[in-house]
Amino acid sequence: MTKTIQAPCIIMPKIKERGIDRKISPPIVDAADLHIELPKYEKHVLSNGVEVYLFNMGTQDTLMVNWVFDAGNWYEEKNLVASAANHLLKNGTSMKNAFAINEHFEFYGSYLNRNCYSETAEISLHCISKHVQELLPVVAEIVNESIFPEEELDIYKKNMQQRLKVNLQKNEFVAGRMIDAYLFGEEHPYGRYSKEQEYEFLQQNEIKDFFKQYYQNGKLVVFAAGVLPGNLIQQLESSFGKLNLRKHKLPQNTNSFHPASEKKYRIQNSAEGVQGSIRLARYFPNRRHPDFPRMQVLNNILGGFFGSRLMNNIREDKGYTYGINSYLMNHIQTSALLVSTEVGKDVCEPALLEVYREMDRLCNEPITEEELRLTRNYLIGSILSELDGPFQVAARWKNYILNGLTEEYFYNSIGTIRGIKPIDLQEVAQKYLRKEEFYELVVT
Repeated sequence: MTKTIQAPCIIMPKIKERGIDRKISPPIVDAADLHIELPKYEKHVLSNGVEVYLFNMGTQDTLMVNWVFDAGNWYEEKNLVASAANHLLKNGTSMKNAFAINEHFEFYGSYLNRNCYSETAEISLHCISKHVQELLPVVAEIVNESIFPEEELDIYKKNMQQRLKVNLQKNEFVAGRMIDAYLFGEEHPYGRYSKEQEYEFLQQNEIKDFFKQYYQNGKLVVFAAGVLPGNLIQQLESSFGKLNLRKHKLPQNTNSFHPASEKKYRIQNSAEGVQGSIRLARYFPNRRHPDFPRMQVLNNILGGFFGSRLMNNIREDKGYTYGINSYLMNHIQTSALLVSTEVGKDVCEPALLEVYREMDRLCNEPITEEELRLTRNYLIGSILSELDGPFQVAARWKNYILNGLTEEYFYNSIGTIRGIKPIDLQEVAQKYLRKEEFYELVVT
């Protein structure tokens, strides 16, 4: 039985008992004072053990179904196999070629996408609710009957090699992959990157073997959000409940870190270029660590939004860049704190000094209550916007579920944002913003 899930509850204070006097400005209310509730899901388990999470909400007659497999590059024995298997899922089954598959989804005005990440790989379907029964069987066919034709694999190799050649001319692309390699090690899934010759070595049988183990016989979790048909579970059971999913125990891969021995790097990538790409990164525990919510608040102050200290200093005051930001990586096993920006070649070193200066300030000086108030309001406002609609709600819950978290984590995070003190943030800064802990890279 499907239950209705309400949109996030926001309770505003009463302005006037008997209506609004439009001659009087309404009171300004801090976002941090608003009441927020995380909409719940409805959980089902198909006959083969596949967990399904439903978010039946929204006003538009559309839905999204997201199939998440433990099939990221964390599980591959050879580089690029996981991403190739995921990309080629739409390129032919034992019953349909690539053209027929794409034509089927286009005929119903739907969109089928694939994405491969470090730990997981996904298939996502967006469609009109009434057409889902015509589309689910074809997704099941893709999951169970993909054949990875040689000609499609050859096209994929050539396209990816050409794309890589173009991207390697961009400093920001080189900086992004090298900082991960320095931090985690080139052989670790988080630090591994593609090389042109590796595409040549991709073999059809390797991709088929990976597909068999991690898709046909793998671990699957399904998320569905939007205006859901009343019989969606029956449709999912019919298409996916009899597949051989979750029947075999997957390997428990343990990938050890082998970070670079040096901490500072300067790479010349383009002699003619006028910009340099700066990356600073250090390890940080994953979401289950008690410091993670506090670090999210501190990161917001450092470089997490347009009013952050890094933006005020390096963009607004110094004029070195159009934008600079810091963020926590969204990996499952472990995370990292990263600072990223592009600046003029001649100001790369001065920009680095300013980044470290802002870190030192956070370590040595408590922030003001006004700055903390601004940060609280921004973070709470961001959470509200991320709960505005069924797809956004499903995305947040997916993040929690894949990371082994519950709704308690959501409310604890809200409590941290509202209750954290300047002295708490200074303590976190002193623990995690030490200059010597950061890997430093400049690509020019």
